[in-house]
Amino acid sequence: MKVAILDDYQNVALQLADWSGVRRHAEITVFNDHVADASAVVERLQPFDAICVMRERTPLTREILRQLPNLKLIASTGLRNASINSQTATDLGIAVTATGYDSAPTIEFTWSLILASMRGIDREAASLKAGGWQTSLGANLRGKSLGVVGLGNIGREVARIGLAFGMKVIAWSQNLTEEKSSAAGATLVDKQTLFREADIVTVHLVLSSRTKGLIGAPEFALMKPTAKLVNTSRGPIVDEAALVEALQARRIAGAAVDVFDVEPLPPDHPFRKLKNVLATPHIGYVTEDLYRTFYGDAAASIAKWLEASAASA
Repeated sequence: MKVAILDDYQNVALQLADWSGVRRHAEITVFNDHVADASAVVERLQPFDAICVMRERTPLTREILRQLPNLKLIASTGLRNASINSQTATDLGIAVTATGYDSAPTIEFTWSLILASMRGIDREAASLKAGGWQTSLGANLRGKSLGVVGLGNIGREVARIGLAFGMKVIAWSQNLTEEKSSAAGATLVDKQTLFREADIVTVHLVLSSRTKGLIGAPEFALMKPTAKLVNTSRGPIVDEAALVEALQARRIAGAAVDVFDVEPLPPDHPFRKLKNVLATPHIGYVTEDLYRTFYGDAAASIAKWLEASAASA
């Protein structure tokens, strides 16, 4: 049996979990690089009986899965993975397993971005390392308005922390109710009011056909010229081209983004150059604690599948 671990960028998968149950029955290959082209993905994965995927880093489409006759198990990290064509996997007899999850890393990281953006921490740190000193003025959070788009498990906690900073918290999403908003300490407003009044807009929605492109040029036109957008959810929820245009024209003060339409982010992308953008490489969930859960659960599910396969052979 052959098992592949994909997109282990930090080369930590084998260190953070017990893979001995897998090694008893299979040879493990770890890939630290990312392959984007579909034909290259197929070529790489054809020999493997089972693969461990990290979140949505490598999409497993219908076309790709149909070209992997050896594949019988996909061990996906996280509770769900929208980049796997689950129906095709079922049709082909490929089992798909999930792992435990914890929202705390993303909640904490959202506030890392908010604080860093409001105080210009990235610019000031870069100035210091380059031999400089203070270059800009930061802004307080207390008294500002935090607009939370989506009050689910993550958005609800982000809102609660905003209250602790002394912010006014307003919220909106397509199905948000007064009851749920009040329970999170937020005031329910309509979409236009949120973008018009918020000093910081932070996005916490699940990507779907309903939410793709939900925030675009009309919303940026409503925002204050001093306001900032934060996105630690999924890139396509925000119209990326419209955001770039708003930032280049200085229609909004800035953005802090951890997620993108194409990942890894292309080398020539404007987000890598714009001075009013704080961009990070989708690390909102990347902590040792959560990786131990991800890889530990994935290793256990692969080992269980291998044991069952060996017993039935």
